[in-house]
Amino acid sequence: MIRINENYRKLQSSYLFSEIAKRVAAHQEAHPEADIIKLGIGDVTCPLPPACVKAFHEGIEALADETTFKGYGPEQGYPFLRDAIAAHDFQSRNADISSDEIFISDGAKCDTGNIQELFATDIKVAIPDPVYPVYLDTNVMAGRSGAFREGRYGGLVYMECHADQGYLPALPSEPVDLIYLCFPNNPTGAVISAAGLKEWVDFAKDNKALILFDAAYEAFIRDAQLPRSIYEIEGAREVAIEFRSFSKTAGFTGTRCAYTVVPKSCRAFDASGSPQKLHDLWNRRHTTKFNGVSYPVQCAAAAVYSPEGQDQTRELIDYYLNNAAIIRKEMLGLGFQLAGGENAPYLWINTGQDAWAFFDRLLTQAGVVTTPGPGFGRCGEGHIRISAFNSLEKVKAAMQRIKTALH
Repeated sequence: MIRINENYRKLQSSYLFSEIAKRVAAHQEAHPEADIIKLGIGDVTCPLPPACVKAFHEGIEALADETTFKGYGPEQGYPFLRDAIAAHDFQSRNADISSDEIFISDGAKCDTGNIQELFATDIKVAIPDPVYPVYLDTNVMAGRSGAFREGRYGGLVYMECHADQGYLPALPSEPVDLIYLCFPNNPTGAVISAAGLKEWVDFAKDNKALILFDAAYEAFIRDAQLPRSIYEIEGAREVAIEFRSFSKTAGFTGTRCAYTVVPKSCRAFDASGSPQKLHDLWNRRHTTKFNGVSYPVQCAAAAVYSPEGQDQTRELIDYYLNNAAIIRKEMLGLGFQLAGGENAPYLWINTGQDAWAFFDRLLTQAGVVTTPGPGFGRCGEGHIRISAFNSLEKVKAAMQRIKTALH
């Protein structure tokens, strides 16, 4: 008798976006004339940078010519892209990462979900609250949690993030094996200093733990004092795996390209306590289950590192950061406490009331869709997330509507 993985039946998080869609649909049905502005999703709205479009076309043309045609490429990614990433994203910031420690993939979401296959099912996992749901759900799927009760899964360590600590998680008070960190953070927009990140690296070393560091939004960091990679921190090579994406950096949400960094000195331990190289394990998993990102897409991604690409992607990020600055200014002006919006595309608004009630008020009275905080964890109650990913015109219109609705 074929049986299902019973762990899938524990999953709860699909409730958030299905409930949002349900409420928006009901409002539009009741008010077909309503013009809805969506500031709830994390998808980009601007076109690809021209340098990437040009390289994309050139990659396609290469596949149309017998003399330049490419078949299967290296599963880890083409050297021209891996070399560019290593030089621009790490070595330029004195982070000791080589090109053969970089694995190209079709998305950071996929990699953060798939990486947990390398680890034993009975490890203790520490996850921030609020949190990007993929970290949580993939560990539930793998059987590392108990049942879902009172907004949380048993068997996991939740690192609560509150306003009085800048929405940064505190070091766990008990031993843990796998730690998820995301900076700039989704959903809170919080960032961490080099000194703060060093505490996590030291904790991981002392506890023989591993950090999974999601840096998908690092391109939004404008404060030169903030680290953009965990590998800028001494000792991180041994205790951290980093994930990055071109989705927000260059608008690749529909194009699909990302990468994961697994240093050769990064380790986990076998049943006898002997260290094992995670680079070798991830390489085996990657080559077994992944056939590589298409050649034209990798050409487009490499164009990000050209002089034109660097200028164009910075202009793209600045556009969204300007949106975020407008949202931040208006929400602060309305008296709300918030985080994010300065080195991140998300703003985490403390509404001071029930999050879903506030969501409904903005939807029905302002025609603006946000994301209720409880969908990211129990500590998200009383908060909403506002995304800066939309046009400048719509962001300005949304803020004017919100001011009118809340006055």
